[in-house]
Parts: sequence; C-alpha cells; structure tokens
Amino acid sequence: MKGRLNRTLMGLVVVDAVALFTVFLLAYSAGATAKVPLSNIGNVGLRRVAKSSEIGDILGFLEKGRCKSAQDWKGRFKENSEKMRNGSLKLVAEVFKTLLLLSQDKTLSFREKRMLDRAWQLLVSEIAVARKWAREDAESQLIRVLSKSNLKVLLPS
Repeated sequence: MKGRLNRTLMGLVVVDAVALFTVFLLAYSAGATAKVPLSNIGNVGLRRVAKSSEIGDILGFLEKGRCKSAQDWKGRFKENSEKMRNGSLKLVAEVFKTLLLLSQDKTLSFREKRMLDRAWQLLVSEIAVARKWAREDAESQLIRVLSKSNLKVLLPS
C-alpha cells in the first residue's frame, strides 16, 4: 500500500513523500488494523505466523518440556521479560509454562500474573490463527495439553 508520509528531517518537514506500508489486520480486535512502513518492518519485531508443525512442537513442549528459571523474583522477571520481548513463540511458551508451574506452588506477584495472562493470550491467538481455529478451540487444546502435565489453567478474566 502506498501512502503519504509527512516527517521531519533535520528540522525540515517533508510533505508528499511516498512510502510503502504493510497493513495488518489485528487478530481478535474487531477489525482494527495497523500500518507499518516497509522500511521499519524489521525494527518493530514482526514475524510470520507460526506454521502448524511449529504449533505441534509448542504443544509438545507445553505437555512434556522442562523449564528452569531464576529463583528470586527480580531475576525471574527480568529473564521472562527478555523472553517475551524476543517474540519467539517457543520462548513465550517457556515463560507461560514456567509461570504456570510456579503459580501451582505459590501466589504470583501482580506483574507475573499479568505476564502469565499475556503469554496465554499470545499462545491462544497464535494457535488459533496458525491452525485456522476458533479462539475457544485453541484454548481447549491448550487446556487439554496442560492437563496431561497435571497443570491447571485459570483462564484470565
């Protein structure tokens, strides 16, 4: 998509420059879209939707994979924040499982609960889009996989 771009270059306003944009339809957002200039696509952390086989690997990890994390809250939060920023679905799944395991033993801090909810939403959305499923079907699949590891998920409100 071509669009008009007004921007300031060293104090001068450039008007009517033409830039190419990629338009994204945001999943589960009532038709909202985002326009990203093609020249910025690498800088904003976009990646392709996972393939169905990658989703199978993620589900396998959630069922049988092992996780480890820092013992103290501060180190764990820093480590998990870096994984979430990375954008890798595998790392999001690691954060989710680590926090879910931890929540079975003790109460998570507010920030960790929020991160657990965010990881859940990212996993559900990606699985639904990659497998062309309804969101509810993706949630059910995740719950089934996690229950095989005796992990219980309290769905975010």
